[in-house]
Amino acid sequence: MASPTATLLISCPDQRGLVAKIANFIYANGGNIVHADQHTDASAGLFLTRIEWELEGFNLPREIIGPAFHAIAQPLEANWELHFSDAVPRLAIWVSRQDHCLFDLIWRQRSGEFQAEIPLIISNHPDLGAIAEQFGIDYHHIPITKETKAAQEIKELALLRQYQIDLVILAKYMQVLSADFIRQFPLIINIHHSFLPAFPGANPYHRAYARGVKIIGATAHYVTADLDEGPIIEQDVVRVSHRDSVEDLVRKGKDLERVVLARAVRLHLQNRVLVYSNRTVVFA
Repeated sequence: MASPTATLLISCPDQRGLVAKIANFIYANGGNIVHADQHTDASAGLFLTRIEWELEGFNLPREIIGPAFHAIAQPLEANWELHFSDAVPRLAIWVSRQDHCLFDLIWRQRSGEFQAEIPLIISNHPDLGAIAEQFGIDYHHIPITKETKAAQEIKELALLRQYQIDLVILAKYMQVLSADFIRQFPLIINIHHSFLPAFPGANPYHRAYARGVKIIGATAHYVTADLDEGPIIEQDVVRVSHRDSVEDLVRKGKDLERVVLARAVRLHLQNRVLVYSNRTVVFA
């Protein structure tokens, strides 16, 4: 296995000398930078960067790196995150009745494409319990109605705490989470079956067919309280024609959904996504 690395994701008001100050923090403590990328959003006046370095030979213990960098970040008015490459996040996959994204995520995790654990699947239907059993993953059926939504979300939050979940993936969950739930657990990735901002909400393939579109798409985004308007991580499209039925659009769309969601999860797990102002910079 590759030696472990540390990664900083940083956003701050743009100013001179930022690259030098950040790089010098690593150099002065004996670090060897292996990846560095940056972007300046002139319209927002923001500097955004991802910098990764080897921990082998680095003079600061892991528990000291954050406090030490905070002393540099504070006068820069910087928002920052520190991650370690050998951390193994714990994922919860939420589903309804469709299984294509669930199977794909489990396969990629089992094949070693994702460095993560999947200890928990939550669903508002019992249909996919056999898949969880097949792979030895705990499955919790929590039905949701308008009347029971608040109480059931309390149960879901308790499960996320019990299983020490770091990231929720809505793999065709087909339910809208409440603003209160998102406030308490904000790290959620959703796959939406359209090329947002086109056709948000329900039945996008049917609406796309009725509109006579020539391309359809899929979008993976972080979840916010505004339906299908969270920061976009990954998107892709495929061409369709007048010969395609709604069923054809759904079939082609499912292929896209699998790939787009997998890309987004991988980018998140590799700490390559920096969110700001409901947008993302993806350091791929």
